[in-house]
Amino acid sequence: MILKKTEHLPSNDKGTRVALIYALVAERLAAFYEHGQWLTVGQGATLCADWLSRSKRSLPMDERKRLSELSDQLARQVEASLSREAGLFTAHEMMESLDHNYHSEIGLSIMDECERLHDSLI
Repeated sequence: MILKKTEHLPSNDKGTRVALIYALVAERLAAFYEHGQWLTVGQGATLCADWLSRSKRSLPMDERKRLSELSDQLARQVEASLSREAGLFTAHEMMESLDHNYHSEIGLSIMDECERLHDSLI
């Protein structure tokens, strides 16, 4: 059996990077509201690597850390702007919306924020 080499994402693959930021924000908020702890930058970068490896793709560690830092920034902004109850609901909505069949207005709104954040740092 011949194994394919892991493909690196093209530097212009904005959609994947924005989706990774979004998924990390969802994971960070879920961890915060369930366990009272924030994921570290390294943990976020590892999650990125795990998710990308499922589709035989990768990003360099520095890029994964950058996406992890961006997601941390946005997750903390979301948490600071919501009551605990609203934050729990938002985290739940975001986790559910990771399934492409689940439609969430909250998810779409935060996805827009992820895209703006990504674009502002390019």
